[in-house]
Amino acid sequence: MKKRILFLACLFPALTATAQDAEIKSSVKNVEAKVDSVLSLMTLEEKVGQMVQYSGTWDLTGPATGDQNQYRKEQLKKGLVGSMLNVLSVDATREAQKLVMENSRIKIPLMFGYDVIHGYKTMFPVPLGETASWDLEAMEETARISALEAAADGVNWTFAPMIDISRDARWGRIMEGAGEDPFLTSRVAEAKVRGYQGDDLSNPASIAATAKHFAGYGFAEAGRDYNTVHVGENELHNTILPPFKAAANAGVATFMNSFNDLDGTPATGHRILQREILKGNWDWDGFIVSDWASIAEMRDHGFAEDLTHAAEIAVKAGSDMDMEGGAYETGLVELVEEGKVDEELINEAVRRILRVKFKLGLFENPYRYSDPQAMARIDRAAHRAVARDVAKKSIVLLKNEKNLLPLSSSVRNIAVIGPLADDKNTPIGNWRAQGEANSAVSILEGVKNAVGKDVKVTYAKGADLGVGERSFLKPLKINTTDRSGFKAAVDAAKKADLVILALGEDAFQSGEGRSQVNIGLAGVQKDLMKEVFAANKNVVLVLQNGRPLEISWASENIPAILVAWQLGTESGNAIADVLFGKYNPSGKLPVSFPRAVGQEPLYYNQKMTGRPTNPTDVTYSAYTDEEKTALYPFGYGLSYTTFKFGDLKLSSNEMTQQGSIEVTVPVTNTGNKAGKEVVQLYLRDLVASTTRPVIELKGFELVELQPGETKEVTFEITNELLEFYNADKKWTSEPGEFQVMVGGNSVDLKKNSFELN
Repeated sequence: MKKRILFLACLFPALTATAQDAEIKSSVKNVEAKVDSVLSLMTLEEKVGQMVQYSGTWDLTGPATGDQNQYRKEQLKKGLVGSMLNVLSVDATREAQKLVMENSRIKIPLMFGYDVIHGYKTMFPVPLGETASWDLEAMEETARISALEAAADGVNWTFAPMIDISRDARWGRIMEGAGEDPFLTSRVAEAKVRGYQGDDLSNPASIAATAKHFAGYGFAEAGRDYNTVHVGENELHNTILPPFKAAANAGVATFMNSFNDLDGTPATGHRILQREILKGNWDWDGFIVSDWASIAEMRDHGFAEDLTHAAEIAVKAGSDMDMEGGAYETGLVELVEEGKVDEELINEAVRRILRVKFKLGLFENPYRYSDPQAMARIDRAAHRAVARDVAKKSIVLLKNEKNLLPLSSSVRNIAVIGPLADDKNTPIGNWRAQGEANSAVSILEGVKNAVGKDVKVTYAKGADLGVGERSFLKPLKINTTDRSGFKAAVDAAKKADLVILALGEDAFQSGEGRSQVNIGLAGVQKDLMKEVFAANKNVVLVLQNGRPLEISWASENIPAILVAWQLGTESGNAIADVLFGKYNPSGKLPVSFPRAVGQEPLYYNQKMTGRPTNPTDVTYSAYTDEEKTALYPFGYGLSYTTFKFGDLKLSSNEMTQQGSIEVTVPVTNTGNKAGKEVVQLYLRDLVASTTRPVIELKGFELVELQPGETKEVTFEITNELLEFYNADKKWTSEPGEFQVMVGGNSVDLKKNSFELN
C-alpha cells in the first residue's frame, strides 16, 4: 500500500535586517496606549523599580526577618520591585501581590518567575531527552501542561525554553537544551513557546516564556560552565542565533541574556546582540531579563569597575531587568540624574516590561494566578498519562543484536541490576521545579508492573553511584571504591535468563555547574557492567543520562542498548513499554555520541577542511589513535522493525530564488512490526562565499508505517532553506550546486542534487 505525504519543510528563520512579526500574542486591547498612560504617571524611582527582580527566599506571609528582608518588603510596598522569582504557591504570590497593590502609589502588579524547565509537578523527560522524540506536538503538549500546573500554583513566567546550541557533552547544561542542531532547536523553540504561552498570553492557563541564554552560552570553552566563548561572526549568525530568531518570531514574551562573554564582551553588556539584533533587526517587543546577578558579575569579568558602572553598561546595552544583581536599584537613578544614562533608555525598558504585564492580563486582575482552587482542578492522572507517552517516544534504541529486544515471552527469569535500577529520584532529572524527590516510577517498578506472575524478577543494586547528599547546590560525590555489592549482582545474573542493567548518571551529575572532564560511566559502573556481562551475555543496557556518554566498551560488547535519558515521573513504566514491546522505539539522537571524550566538542554538521581524509597518511584532519566519526551520529536510532529508503526524486534539477522544488522519497517498512521512522532532510551548499557545513538538517517528518507499507514523503525546498549569513554579512542564498540528502539519520542517506540559478 502506498501513501503520499507532503511535508512543507519548516522554513528556517532568516536573520535579515528586515523587521518581521515578532509580537507577543494576547487578546488584551490597546496595550500601547495603556503602557504610555501608566508610564506617564511614574517617577524615575518607580520606573527603575520595575527593572528590579528579587528572589522570594524569605517568608512573605509572615514578618520579614533580617535587615535585608525588611528592606525588600518595604521596597515592594513602595512599588519599587517589578518581579519576583522563587515565590511559590498561590498564597505566597497573593501575599506578595497584596504588598504592592495595597500599599504602592501606582499599583503596578508583579510578575512571578520560576524555572519550569521540563514540568512543574508532573515531570517530563529532561529537554535533551524529550528532543529525542522529534515529536513537536508532544513537546508543545508537555509545555502546555507545565504552564497549566505552574499557573495553578501562582507562577506566571517560566525561564524556559533553553535553546542554546551545544556541541560539547562535557557541559552539564546540555541536558537543558535541544542538542547540537540549529534547525531542530528552532522547531523545538517554536513548539515550547506555543505550549507555554498558547494563542493568548492573557489566558490564565498560559504563562510567559523565556528564550535563553542570549547568546553563545552552549559554546563555553572546554565545556566549563560560565566560561569564555570564542566564536566568530559566521558561527554566531549561522549556528547560535537561528533558534532565538525562531523564538522571537513565535512571540516569546521575554529573553534572558547569558553569563558568558562573547568575543570579549559579556553577553549582559552586549549592545549588538541586545539592541541591534534582537530589539532592532528582529523588531521583537518583549523584555530582556538578566541571568542571576549577571549584571553584577561584569565586575568579575573585569568589564565594570563597580556595581553602578555595571548598571550603566547593562542598561545601555539593552538589558531591561536585573535578576538579583542589585545593580539597577543601586545605581540607575543616580546615573540618570548625573546625565550618564538617558532617561529614555529607562522609559524604553519599562515600556517593554509593562507591555508584557498588560498582555498577561495582570492589570485587569493582579490575582488571576492566585486561585486557591486551581490546583485541585488539575487532572494529574491525565498529565501522568502524557508523561508516560512522551517518555516512551524519547527512548533511543542504539543496538539490538540478535533481536534481543523486545523481550521474548520465553524469558521467565529477569535480573534487574544496577545503581539506577530502583532509583526513583534520578528519573526526575535536574531542574525539577516542584517535582517531588523519589517520586518517579523506577525501572524495577516498571518491569514488575509489566510482567505476569509467572516471570521471576530479581533485583541486585550492585553498587552505589553517588555517595552522600544529592543536592542542586552541591557536587555529587561518586563512589569509586565500594564494590561490595558486585557478588550479589553477579550471582543474580548467573541465575537469570536475561539481565536488565540500569546504569548512567545521577540526576545531579548533569545540569548547571555540572561540567565534567570525563563523560563515561562514572565510578565503578563500568567494572560492574563487565562482571555482569561475563556472567550472562544476554544483557540489555538501559542508560539513564542527561548528556551524551562515552560508551565504546558497551557498544562493542553489550548486545542491546537503550538510551532512556532521565524521563520524568513515569520513567520506569515507559521503559518497560519499550522493553516488552508495547511500544516500538522511535527516538533519534539530537546529539552525537562520541567514541572518546577527546573528540569533544563533537557534532555532525562540521565543515570540510583542506585535508579532509587520507587513510594512508597522517597529514590529514583526523586522530592517530581513534576514528574521527561519532560512535552514534546525530539523528540515529533503531526500531524493532526495519525501514528502506528508495531513490530521491526531484521535481526539477534547477531552481530559482523565487521558486521551489519538491524532493520525494519512498519509505517502506520492511520488517514485521508497525513502527515510526523520522524521515530527515539534509542539504549541502557545495561552493559558497564562506565555508559551509558538509551537511545540514533542513526538515523532518515522523512517518508511521505498517509492515510492508510504503509511503512517499515529499519535502518542499524553498529559497529560505538555502539562505545563510554570507561573506557580505547578509542572509541570502547564493547560486550554485546543492546536494540534497534524505534518510533515517545523518550518515545513511540517499542523495541527489540540483542547481540554484
